[in-house]
Amino acid sequence: MSKEATIMIGSTKLNEAQSMAIRVAVSNMLMELQEPGYCQELGEIAPLYKARLSEVQEEIHRDINK
Repeated sequence: MSKEATIMIGSTKLNEAQSMAIRVAVSNMLMELQEPGYCQELGEIAPLYKARLSEVQEEIHRDINK
């Protein structure tokens, strides 16, 4: 079991440190999207970002826990 998810961008497999950076960035953005003021600034796109990032986070965690 790997400590980080396997993430591919195009045909390039990210290393563990790069995968961790993606995981942390997704998590941090989701935390920012919990702030009403931030979401208000983003407007209509905020719930879409939240939905897509939640899907990505779910896939990352699924891969880590397999």
